[in-house]
Amino acid sequence: MNDKETLDLLVEKYTALRGEIGKVIVGQDEAVDSLLLTLFSGGHCLLLGVPGLAKTLMVSTLAHTLGLSFSRIQFTPDLMPSDITGSEIIDRDRQMRFVKGPVFAGVVLADEINRTPPKTQAALLEAMQERSVTVSGTTYPLPAPFFVLATQNPIEQEGTYPLPEAQLDRFMFNVRLDYPSFDEEVQIVKQTTADSSQQVAQVLDASQILDFQQAIRRMPVPDNVVEYAVRLVASTRKDDKYISYGAGPRASQYLIIGAKSHAAIHGKYSPDSEDVDAVALSVLRHRIVTSYYAEADSITPDQIIKTIMNKQ
Repeated sequence: MNDKETLDLLVEKYTALRGEIGKVIVGQDEAVDSLLLTLFSGGHCLLLGVPGLAKTLMVSTLAHTLGLSFSRIQFTPDLMPSDITGSEIIDRDRQMRFVKGPVFAGVVLADEINRTPPKTQAALLEAMQERSVTVSGTTYPLPAPFFVLATQNPIEQEGTYPLPEAQLDRFMFNVRLDYPSFDEEVQIVKQTTADSSQQVAQVLDASQILDFQQAIRRMPVPDNVVEYAVRLVASTRKDDKYISYGAGPRASQYLIIGAKSHAAIHGKYSPDSEDVDAVALSVLRHRIVTSYYAEADSITPDQIIKTIMNKQ
């Protein structure tokens, strides 16, 4: 199968995925799209939303439709790195044996990642970057594909350990979940309080996901689109009273790979500037450090990014 046929199949599978996920998840179209874009791009995603917005259900449903193993890690202040990566034990034969931790799964949900100390956060983030775990000098590869979804509660900050900017940069997308509309909430209540449950079917498998990721990587990008993405990121580094620090080169890379994925799921064989704009907020919002003036004037990173995009 050539790349064109692979990308055509991707559009078909994407439509099927949205249909299956929609059986369980009502609304949240933007969040579901962002999760799928992150998956096809080979990245990781940070979800911000108040409790009760079905973040866990969304991720577990996605894992089921993808045919990937799913693991949920509930981050707490007493969680240790070995609780995530695994540890060596002495078995009945008095031999050292490595017992894999929950990070050894295709889809890993890191629930409330900011509730655990930096040492434990770093253990997960190292696995995200290297896609392997090293214990006692031995390196163990993680499954492929490997997809981490971390959640944070934006309201409650007491007793939390905010992720440093360098660690936030490891996440391709920062996605914010909003409350459902009135009609959506009515449908949610009806669907979840009845004596029945929706079953979702598997749409993809690991090998197909890897094929899609590779085809997207090989997708050609016009020079003007690459230059547009770089200009967009570079504009966040200009002297601005609302910005303390701008986005780094990884943001430019994620803008392009995200634009490729966005183009692919919409049936295009090459991205344009509109595809870059479509993923810009999710890629940049957690890579811009706002200043005191922005806080004083109630200026958010999203507002800054939209202003920059309008000037391009």
